[in-house]
Amino acid sequence: MRLLHTSDWHLGRSFHGVGMLDAQRDFVDQLVDAVTRHGVDVVLIAGDVYDRALPGVDVVRLLDDALVRLTSAGAQVVLTSGNHDSAIRLGFASRLLERGGVHLRTRLEGLAEPLVLPLEPGAGAGSAVLAVYGIPWLEPRLVADQLGVETASHFEVTRAAAELVRTDIQRRSEESPVHSVVLAHTFASGGISSDSERDLSIGGVGAVPLDLFDAFTYTALGHLHGRQELSNSVRYSGSPLAYSFSEANHRKGAWLVDIGPDGLEGVKEVTWTAPRALAVLRGRLEDLLASKEFGWAEAAYCQVTLTDAQRPVRAMDRLRARFPDTLVLGFDPEGGPSGTSATYSSRLADAPDDLAVCCGFLSHVRGREADEAEQAALAAALENVRLQEVSR
Repeated sequence: MRLLHTSDWHLGRSFHGVGMLDAQRDFVDQLVDAVTRHGVDVVLIAGDVYDRALPGVDVVRLLDDALVRLTSAGAQVVLTSGNHDSAIRLGFASRLLERGGVHLRTRLEGLAEPLVLPLEPGAGAGSAVLAVYGIPWLEPRLVADQLGVETASHFEVTRAAAELVRTDIQRRSEESPVHSVVLAHTFASGGISSDSERDLSIGGVGAVPLDLFDAFTYTALGHLHGRQELSNSVRYSGSPLAYSFSEANHRKGAWLVDIGPDGLEGVKEVTWTAPRALAVLRGRLEDLLASKEFGWAEAAYCQVTLTDAQRPVRAMDRLRARFPDTLVLGFDPEGGPSGTSATYSSRLADAPDDLAVCCGFLSHVRGREADEAEQAALAAALENVRLQEVSR
């Protein structure tokens, strides 16, 4: 049995104000091609299918198209809800969709209701089977009572959910050998987070230990956007596209998982090609504009940090003349204006005259000091005010 582990599609998400629906359509094309090319039997989507609880009509249409194409290619689909999804809305018509090969696991009631598939085609009763379970994102305060746990924490509710799955596996094992795959949208200890996982608790709070998944043949995790291997049988597939500049160096893809009658046979990577590269650039404005080293970034989405001692005039306009898709601009001056360690109020208190106050304000809000022409204009304005006050 061949499975393709994906997660965190975040359909409908934008990237610093740029819509990503076309890029997500391109990902779906690559996904369907991979299913056909590798002979995938089951596609796993471990949560955060949508980017928000109320996705737009065109976003819903894209998921509909993806599911139709995947099942038409011969694969079944198992998906769980993540913290960005509405479990109720995503799980709508789950019993009906089951007939078409799309298995939604978004409810607590479905924790011990796996998709069961034979691992030996044509074999009879007692032969090894694969059971695929889904643990959706569990909000501790909402599900603690239903799961019978006293402490409303991610660890406790995930532990209780995993125990329900283990109990079901043990029951089924009495009839035939069972190899299990569990989808879980959670933060497991050992995972490396990135900027685009929103409201993610780290440092032990909100995390679950890896040994919760020891009883399963393979655990397909979702929630973190970097593809990573926590153990041979516990992995994050990561998001199919980069959703923050902190993911610029990620190698986006999925895991191709083979499971046979004797268990896990192997895991291989599948990579996705992004339609646009991400560039994280740093340096002085003139250097960035002149250097041939950055020619590749002209067609990329760019995050630029300027290190000029003073903030250049029209910095964004000048950058976009070479790098049209500069989306984020920051400043980290090397040897910036003197006295920057002092607070603005203390610098204001030490200003010797009104002109120094005006120039200090300009430097504070703009990030560079007033030049000679600007100082002259401010001095003229102040003199005009003084003359008006004298004439009254």
